[in-house]
Amino acid sequence: MPFPDAPPSPWIARFAWLVPAGGTVLDLACGEGRHVRHFRKLGHPVVALDRDLSRLAPDPGVEPIEADLEDGSPFPLQGRRFAGVVVANYLFRPLLPAIVAAVAPGGCLLYETFALGNERFGKPANPDYLLRPGELLDAVAGELRVVAYEDLVESEPRPAVRQRIAARRE
Repeated sequence: MPFPDAPPSPWIARFAWLVPAGGTVLDLACGEGRHVRHFRKLGHPVVALDRDLSRLAPDPGVEPIEADLEDGSPFPLQGRRFAGVVVANYLFRPLLPAIVAAVAPGGCLLYETFALGNERFGKPANPDYLLRPGELLDAVAGELRVVAYEDLVESEPRPAVRQRIAARRE
């Protein structure tokens, strides 16, 4: 069942302007589709990728792709480029190079997820799902120009340690 009232991440909403007008956005590990809905409202076609799309509302401007990104299969969008690549609350390190490569010239990467130190606040606590210090910066180094970056402890909506990056391919 879709959750139509879930707002987009403030970070993603703040930097959505970096996506070129009308360009296709990839929402990787899209979950219930809060960022899919946000970018559709902004007039972007969206590719929604997740292992379970049952919570995603149908939309003719959305290309749904159901795939398990962690089962060892090749990245299902290999060779495709997007005006915007959005990732929120998801980390599977082997995909980081493919995620960065999916950003088209002039496009951007908007990424945020939990970082080491979050284990003291609850889940996720497994270091496999927590970014190391500077890891997002390292992932885009030499490929994308960093527009904004944060590595911080936040208190709202709940205590968490996060890294966030907004980066553009020149």
